[in-house]
Amino acid sequence: MSEEMGRNLFNNGRYCKNCGKVLFETYTKEYCTVCETQLLFDDVRDYIRGQDVNEYDVAKHFDIPVSLVQRWIKEGRIEYKEKEQKTLAIVFCQRCGARVNFGTLCPKCLKEMNEQRKGYMVAQPKTEEENRMHFLE
Repeated sequence: MSEEMGRNLFNNGRYCKNCGKVLFETYTKEYCTVCETQLLFDDVRDYIRGQDVNEYDVAKHFDIPVSLVQRWIKEGRIEYKEKEQKTLAIVFCQRCGARVNFGTLCPKCLKEMNEQRKGYMVAQPKTEEENRMHFLE
């Protein structure tokens, strides 16, 4: 490819207004998909702070799938209010099945798993001789 052709290829492109990533010509939005998702999450977070809502209300308000809101809950980016009667949690502990307000494990199981992990021994590093590569005979 000639140098002039290369310059035209990159100078005439469209870029994400937030991160500067190159956008395809057919892509109609001003931000890349990663930045779009982050901007949407920021709007959702602000909305949740000012409202008394559950994941279905959020999904309806922003016209997004409930599964996206539930994924943010599982990732620990959003959590349910404590002892909220209106909230219909569909997120359960992956270990015991109890209702989870944050992440994928309930506090009890998380504590138990952390205590179990403390008992593991750390593997000792191998000697310098054991770490060297060699040929098998």
